[in-house]
Amino acid sequence: MGAADFAQPAVDGRSARWQGHREERRRELIKAARKAVHTLGRDASMEDIATAAGTSKPVFYRYFGDKAGLQQAMGEVVLAQMQRKMKEAVAAATTPREGLFAMVSAYLQMAASSPNVYAFVTRLPQGDAGQQDAIAASGALGHFFESISAMMAAPMREQLGPDAETLVSYWPTAAIGMVRNAGELWLSSPDSPAKPDQQAMAGHITDWLCVGIAPRGQGRTDAAMTRTQQ
Repeated sequence: MGAADFAQPAVDGRSARWQGHREERRRELIKAARKAVHTLGRDASMEDIATAAGTSKPVFYRYFGDKAGLQQAMGEVVLAQMQRKMKEAVAAATTPREGLFAMVSAYLQMAASSPNVYAFVTRLPQGDAGQQDAIAASGALGHFFESISAMMAAPMREQLGPDAETLVSYWPTAAIGMVRNAGELWLSSPDSPAKPDQQAMAGHITDWLCVGIAPRGQGRTDAAMTRTQQ
């Protein structure tokens, strides 16, 4: 056999251009759909989204398959943006707790910037609420929170050390449950003097994750007293 027998097949220029066109068109549709959901609400139908985007429903089905496919595609874009913000914030942190606060703050900021888009990419629009969360946790949208959990594990490994690897494997999942539920309750609460702002809420959640519900500093004191009494 000669060298030509092992040569890579030539790339069809027309196919490459068509693939590039499809990818660019897909990005445009995701951007338009995100804008439509932000304006119309989390329950916007595919027809509503297509109309707002200035195209037809079959076009969205052609690129995304169904509404769940559009949710996943939009979720991937939102998640990528959130991850960039988290990594930038964590890079500036000097302690694991500051890193955790930066992640929680970035998460709340993303959700608050467009509650409709957040709800659209983290839940299925129809059916029982418990079933929606089960599907979101284990199905096509599960990667959204799984990716955040993986990022949250890093500062906890630094905080707890290598001997706590088993605990670290459980902690992010439990932490995401608290961050998500507390954050969504905060997000849906009407504005009032008693409602914390985004930074304050991120601080509260970080404290709950690190030391519990006790006032800052008290958790360590109670733990020290317990060890002394043993």
